[in-house]
Parts: sequence; C-alpha cells; structure tokens
Amino acid sequence: MSELAKSLGSSDAEFFRARGFGGRLNFGLSPAILVIDLSKGFTDPAQPLGADLSAQIATTNALIRAARPKNVPVIFSAVRYESKNLRDAGLWYQKMRGQSTLHIDGDGHELDPRLLREETDEVLYKKYASCFFGSDLTSRLVNEGIDTLIITGTSTSGCVRATVVDAVQLGFRPMVVAEGVGDRSLASHQQSLFDIDTKYGDVVSLSAAHAYLSELATS
Repeated sequence: MSELAKSLGSSDAEFFRARGFGGRLNFGLSPAILVIDLSKGFTDPAQPLGADLSAQIATTNALIRAARPKNVPVIFSAVRYESKNLRDAGLWYQKMRGQSTLHIDGDGHELDPRLLREETDEVLYKKYASCFFGSDLTSRLVNEGIDTLIITGTSTSGCVRATVVDAVQLGFRPMVVAEGVGDRSLASHQQSLFDIDTKYGDVVSLSAAHAYLSELATS
C-alpha cells in the first residue's frame, strides 16, 4: 500500500494491509496517458458538473510534456451526448441533470483549451462513467501494445474510479496520479483514492510518474 494511501487514513490502511490488500501493480513496459473528462463542463466551476481543476490540468500538462519525447500515446476522453432528449444518457440522466451541459449543441463536451493537446492525440467520446464502457478503448490499447495507463482527470469518485476498475479487470495496469485527479467533493476524492490504491490500481505521485516516463527508452 502506498504512502499516499496510508496518509488518507492510517487506521484503515493498517486494517486492510493486515488482510493482504494494497499490493503493488507497478508500472509496466508500454504506457499511455489517459486524461479523463477534463472538458469545459467539468473544469468550469460555474457549471453544474464543474469544479476548479486548474492544478489537475497543470499536472496533466507536465505529464504530457514528459510523454512527448518518448512517443507515449496521449488519449483524452470526454462525455458527449447527441440525442435531443439525452436518451443516449439513459437512466444516468435521472441521477445528474447537469449532464445536459454535455450535449453536442453546447461546448461542455469540448476539451479544456489549457490542455496541451495535439492533433495526433486520440479523443475518446463516451456516454457513461468508464472510458471502457460502450467504447473501443480496449481495442485501441491492445492494437498499440499498451499495458499501463497513467491516469489523470475527473471525477476521482466517478469516471476515474469506474475507468480504473474496468482497466484492472481487463488486464491493464491503472496508475492514478494523485495530483492529477480531482473531484467536486474533497471527502469523495480522498476516499476514492484510498479505495483505488487498496483494491484496484496504484495511486502514485507526479514525481514517480515523471521519473518512470523519463526512464523509458524512446520508441
């Protein structure tokens, strides 16, 4: 169990560690950067789904800068709906009416312009929480020989966590950069980081992720 997870709840950390939780997956050999839902609808605090994610965007950009010289793929995801009545949001729309801001007629689904996105970067549009659900992400990763996902984005308790759970179930190594993920609720953010690190992926620091990328051979 990482020191980051321990700091979120030392008593819980010891309880789980004594029972064998919190093993390390560690970085693999072939990574991709997965930036989850840092679109205007989520990064504008004035929006129903939004929060101030300036620090997370800065962390994401730092990772992208480190990834470029190594030719590490960068994948951005965004939630986007196209049906006029948001039928393509299904029952989820009944839980979060703010999803209407992610309709294709508006700009909530557009990636935050502060992100260092290049034309060659992949953009994955999705309807639900996990980047894997109802998408071709698995095929994209398999085709490129990716075994590790370095993850940033939002929200920690929602789309990030759902993606991490699916990633590990599908055989990918989810590495969540603590400084690169955020949530509308600090309590939800902290609990989700603890749960991820305990059961589903590795929560790592920006410095650890940066060091890993720096040590990769240029492909």
